[in-house]
Amino acid sequence: MDWKKLDLFLDYTTQKTSRNKISILFEAILSVFKYNISILEFFQFRFFEQSHLDRSTWAGTGYMFEYQLKMNPKSERTILDDKTKFYKKYGNYFVHTVADIEALKKNNDLAQKLIDNSSGKIVFKVADGKCGIDVQIENTEKFMPTTMVAFMEKNSFDLVEEFITQHPELSKLSSSAVNTVRIFTQLDKNNKVDLLGCRLRISVNSSVDNMAAGNMAAVIDETTGIVTGKGVYSDITKPDEEVHPVTGVAIVGFQIPFWKETLEMVKKAALQYPQNRSIGWDIVITENGPGFIEGNHDWCKLLWQLPAKKGLKELLKPHLS
Repeated sequence: MDWKKLDLFLDYTTQKTSRNKISILFEAILSVFKYNISILEFFQFRFFEQSHLDRSTWAGTGYMFEYQLKMNPKSERTILDDKTKFYKKYGNYFVHTVADIEALKKNNDLAQKLIDNSSGKIVFKVADGKCGIDVQIENTEKFMPTTMVAFMEKNSFDLVEEFITQHPELSKLSSSAVNTVRIFTQLDKNNKVDLLGCRLRISVNSSVDNMAAGNMAAVIDETTGIVTGKGVYSDITKPDEEVHPVTGVAIVGFQIPFWKETLEMVKKAALQYPQNRSIGWDIVITENGPGFIEGNHDWCKLLWQLPAKKGLKELLKPHLS
């Protein structure tokens, strides 16, 4: 529990509803059991403004845990949970150089290639990091092939990758971080790829683009690749944004470059290891086209539903039968 955030949300909800904190918190706790959500999701889903029927359409933490466990069994999800295994299994879909520590020990040329990359930066990660945590960006000039390995061993990093330079249009929107596309895929009983939704994650004065770090997300039309909704925060006290609050670039109407190629890549990858049936893909768009960052077996229900402004549980139910 993020107690500071809970207190912030309680203050906000008290002002919005003219109810006292105790009654709101009591209702939030009841909703945890009634709707299989977390306490914070009571506020993030804005249950304090909704009827029982509307509340029942949202997929919360408990529901998603059970759903994703069935779609992506523990015995199979390791290729998504471990970033090292992911890049080895899905390496054909990467547009940037990635290496784990064992590969670097065997191949000095690979380490030198990372050091010589055009961005002048490299990114160190742990294999099981989540939400942009345990990520460190460094200038390449600080390293030689041998010192890179030593640095990783000292700081318990499992892999290192070339810092990605995003497409210029995305840099115009926000240059503080690489703004990734998240596409949620689901295999039906006939192994046909269904798209559960497409979102653009938008950084706001942050080195990462995760909503959990205070950034925005917006709905992308899956047919056109055009952003159709305002940027939405997971912090309910912040207003939705039609234009970027720092750059002034329009969010609504923004065209994602290489959209056709992005969809083709995702649909092909979703079928490569069909034992994992429901995946949230993180995709970078560069001048050379789209490429993967990672795939998530426990993809985020907030990123999926909050930009859509509604609960999307009905999209999942057919796949449980």
